Amino acid sequence: MITSLYSAVSGISANGTALTVIGDNIANLNTIGFKSSRVSFGDILSQSLAGGLSQIGRGVILSDVSPLFSQGSFQTSPNVLDMAIDGEGLFIVKEASGARYYTRAGQFSLNKEGYIINPEGLYLQGYLADATGKILGALSDLQLGTTQSPPNMTVNANIAVNLDAKAVPPADPFTLDGNGDGVDDDPANFNSSTTITVYDSQGGAHTVTLYFVKTGDNAWTVNYVHRNPDPTDPNIYIEAGTQNLTFDANGALINDNSGTAIDFDFGASVITPQSITFDFGRGTGETPPGTGLDGTTQFASPFSVLTINQDGYPAGHLKTVSISEDGVITGIFTNGQTRILGQIALARFVAPTGLLKMGKNLFAETYESGQPIIGSPNTSGLGRVLTNSLELSNVDLAEEFIKMISMQRGFQANSRMVSTVDDLMAELVNMKR
Repeated sequence: MITSLYSAVSGISANGTALTVIGDNIANLNTIGFKSSRVSFGDILSQSLAGGLSQIGRGVILSDVSPLFSQGSFQTSPNVLDMAIDGEGLFIVKEASGARYYTRAGQFSLNKEGYIINPEGLYLQGYLADATGKILGALSDLQLGTTQSPPNMTVNANIAVNLDAKAVPPADPFTLDGNGDGVDDDPANFNSSTTITVYDSQGGAHTVTLYFVKTGDNAWTVNYVHRNPDPTDPNIYIEAGTQNLTFDANGALINDNSGTAIDFDFGASVITPQSITFDFGRGTGETPPGTGLDGTTQFASPFSVLTINQDGYPAGHLKTVSISEDGVITGIFTNGQTRILGQIALARFVAPTGLLKMGKNLFAETYESGQPIIGSPNTSGLGRVLTNSLELSNVDLAEEFIKMISMQRGFQANSRMVSTVDDLMAELVNMKR
């Protein structure tokens, strides 16, 4: 009789603990990346009596509480650093002390040093990239905020225009002193003009004006003019050089003489001279020959600019990032450039149910979980990374309510068993009386 009392007490304890686990699951219904837990019960048998193994039970024991790593639903987020994992992988985060943890909660942001951190300040781990965008192999803290895009000096420019074949060559040569006052501030004697912005070795922008002067039948000269970098010089503009263009009778470009670069002087503080090659298209007389119609042409129609581009750009700071399903982080800079900054690393465990819950959505490696398999997303079964998304809790509220009712009834039944044993013991005492 006493044995049944202890069996009932074990049932009360086990069902009470199970209710605690269920309550924890329900409480974390809206916790991002939360993985619900389940309990496992095991029966207890009495010791050998009278020389044989007794099959009489001695109650129940709570044998295990383990997390369930089933996939949660996804929720859209406006934050590009909010990420979810579609697969078995876990994000790797690290404390400043070096302790490493694992999580499915992908709520990340940047701290004041530019590191990607979770709400608890732990650093997201991944692979950084060098200045050329090559992913490095060492696992480290991902830092983005201090990244800059260095400037690039203009070396090549591509221009396509149509020069009016009906234009008449100016009577006088091209000049920067059109008003005759001795100061180069009034370009004159040209047919058409356009401008292009080029960049020096420090990323400084300079406007270069291209003055097109017709010099004869199917022949043009381009005069390159820019502002004088010396503010003490009375000549506001200086001419960097000229380039000759020749066309055939069909208006196709024969040769643009782009083999010779134009040297610019943008000041003593930058690389001087700065040589820039201006390509107006592949002429029929160049090597290798082109069509003469894929760039600059000379047709009997008004002057028009078709395309202007060059390979220089100023310095820029990080504006935003994009993250691919492979976890590759690409920086988008204010100067319009893009560069790979790093790649997120994921971890997978052979026995994830053996991980130790540390609170705050963190798991720690244990002997039962085995060592982590670390790699890039979309490899080794780690799953893919979804940006602008968060994984919701995998708690099934309906299922938890059913379990709660079941455990509640189990608790009540064992409590009734204690009451019944108490009544029987009272009857036994009354028999002596």
